[in-house]
Amino acid sequence: MDRIRERLRSERQQTRARLADLTSDFDAVVAASRDTNADDEHDPEGATIAFERSQVDALVRQARRHLDEIDAAVQRLEAGTYGICESCGEPIAEGRLEARPVARTCIACASTRR
Repeated sequence: MDRIRERLRSERQQTRARLADLTSDFDAVVAASRDTNADDEHDPEGATIAFERSQVDALVRQARRHLDEIDAAVQRLEAGTYGICESCGEPIAEGRLEARPVARTCIACASTRR
């Protein structure tokens, strides 16, 4: 369990660092849009500032959701239910947990939910 707890702690730390970088990127895009009078909506040379802001915002939301998933995994670990599929109640394969430590379901149940 200590190995799992350390893995989740490391994953949280990496996600928080990514979130800080993305937030900084988002702030820079917003600042750039305030500091320019350019009509970026009609710029044939590249993506619009609005598009870039939207892309970074989506990545920020994804990182925040991942932090929530990590917190939920830690709660399952503390409750003794970590590694048990929430759908069928069977153990989640170690390989799946290694690849995705926040997994809530086994591979079979994850494939049928799509």
